[in-house]
Amino acid sequence: MTFEPGHDCPLCPRLVAFREQWRAAEPSWFNGPVPVFGPAEARLLVVGLAPGLRGANRTGRPFTGDYAGDLLYSTLLEMGFASGTYAARPDDGLRLIDARIVNAVRCVPPENKPTTPEIRTCRSFLSPVLQETAGLQAIVTLGKIAHDSTIAALGARPAHHPFGHGARSRIGGLEVFASYHCSRYNTNTGVLTPEMFRSVFRAVRGYLG
Repeated sequence: MTFEPGHDCPLCPRLVAFREQWRAAEPSWFNGPVPVFGPAEARLLVVGLAPGLRGANRTGRPFTGDYAGDLLYSTLLEMGFASGTYAARPDDGLRLIDARIVNAVRCVPPENKPTTPEIRTCRSFLSPVLQETAGLQAIVTLGKIAHDSTIAALGARPAHHPFGHGARSRIGGLEVFASYHCSRYNTNTGVLTPEMFRSVFRAVRGYLG
């Protein structure tokens, strides 16, 4: 069983204050640390940055309710890592197949920018996910923060496994695939195209078979 942060996790004061602000403003939203999504026996783990304010922070499921989820879940469906229909809500019936999704930072940060201490603190929840996913063979990291925190959680040094879109690293029997984050900003500015994103998951599908 994953060591999950409680809904009122007190470990990061700045994130707690931001969470309480949004609980007051939007009491019907999830407004808490977003749990892992997907089966524990999965061979693939996707690691994102943090919940989007009006996405996962609202819905309580990673990448659900914002543009990043539109691109991620359509790609997972195309590559056979999901089934059903993604309708941007947690009760849409979408199911992950041989894949899990987790964020490096579980609570929504102001301006989508977690601090270094917050990233380090939340790694105590990322590490157990890596350990409990017994059949894990491949990891996709979305963005540099998620990448570096994942590398550190695996006991390696990020400087020895630098982030870059399409980069691959081998750590302790795991293959780590790096991608730019599938945020609207990255796609709107042309930093990441849907085809660039799909190419990473195509490589993962080829690796896993």
